[in-house]
Formats: sequence, structure tokens, C-alpha cells
Amino acid sequence: MPRRILIAPSVLSADFGGLADAARAVAAMGGDFVHLDVMDGHFVPNLTFGPKVVADLRPVTDLPFDVHLMIERPDLWIERFADAGADWITIHLEAAVHAQRVLATIRQRGKRPGVSIVPATPAEALSEVLDDVDLVLVMTVNPGFGGQQLIPRTLRKVEALVRMREQRKLRFLIEVDGGINRDTARSALEAGADVIVAGQAVFAAADPAREVAFLRGEWYHEEGMNR
Repeated sequence: MPRRILIAPSVLSADFGGLADAARAVAAMGGDFVHLDVMDGHFVPNLTFGPKVVADLRPVTDLPFDVHLMIERPDLWIERFADAGADWITIHLEAAVHAQRVLATIRQRGKRPGVSIVPATPAEALSEVLDDVDLVLVMTVNPGFGGQQLIPRTLRKVEALVRMREQRKLRFLIEVDGGINRDTARSALEAGADVIVAGQAVFAAADPAREVAFLRGEWYHEEGMNR
């Protein structure tokens, strides 16, 4: 069967004065998830928003909310983001001492648990929690700000995770975030990514729907690269 590539436009690159419009626009451009980057100014050097913004955006779209917690002590916030309307909740391995417990809490709340790693963390560090997640997010830039250039070697971790998934017969999705655009999408998909997070590539585009279609891999299917 052809791979189904999912696109998760990140409202981090949208105008924060019109986040509701941005969330609605994700559906109009053909996105599959609304990607919400939560930053606390400690784990990453930036501040964005908290659970109230997620709750306020929840009524404006039916698309799943892909909430990426770039925060210290994520265990203290799982309940609040679950109540706010998150569908997928991704924590950072580097920020959670008891990552398996936090992931179990996410699933107990009926949400889809995810785990993320920064560029300096090897894919092998995830070995003990892969059975507990529905998504692994590979940061292809150092998190904190949009508009950065993809670090090419991070895609080796995507390839490693594809192998680990196959060897262990698991079904988690592999998501990539950071510097994904027309110049880098092909490499990310060829490495094995299932979910593409895109910010400026879509929100700054003259035709966002066309960009989403490109990132989804129109050329990928046309060239017979389905796996």
C-alpha cells in the first residue's frame, strides 16, 4: 500500500494575533493536524502559550491537535493539556526523568502519546519507551524558534527509527520538525518520515494548499518510491 504522508502545519509561524484564523486555515490548506508548539522559556529559549490557548482554539476546527510540549516537568501539565483538547501530546525525552510514567498518563487520559528528541540525542536513547508511544518526533533543528535550517544528519535518526520499528514490529509514526520545505522535504520522506511539520513553508506561501500537497509528496508517488 502507498505510504500516507501526513502534514502538520505549525501555527508557531502564523500571526499570533489571529491564531483562530490560522487554525482554520490548516484545514483549508489540506493539513491533517494542527501542530501546537508549547515553549516555557526554560527547556527552550522561547515562550509561546499554554493550555488556555489550546482550549480557546479547540472549538474552531475539527482537526486533531498535535501538541508538542517543549517544557520542563511535562508531568505537571499533562492533565491540563488533555482537558484543553489536545489529541496527541508529545513530551521530550530530555525533559522527563520518568518518561514512561508520563507517556502512560497521556494514554490513560485517552490521548495519543508521543516522545521527541533534540538533535544532540541519539535515536537509540528512545529504545526503552518505543513500546509506549504512538509517535516519535525527531527535531531536525534545535528547538525554540521557527525558520531554522534543517540539520541533515538528524535524518539518520529517522532511518534508525524505521529500522527499530520494523525489527520490533511496532506501529508508531515518525514525525520530523524543523526546516522542512521544498528543498528538504524529499530527504525527510526518503529517510522514512510519516508526518511532516511545516511552519513558514506553508504559512508564508502564496498558495498554502499547493505547498501542503508538495510536502505530502506528489512527486514521491509519481516516481514510484512508495514503500
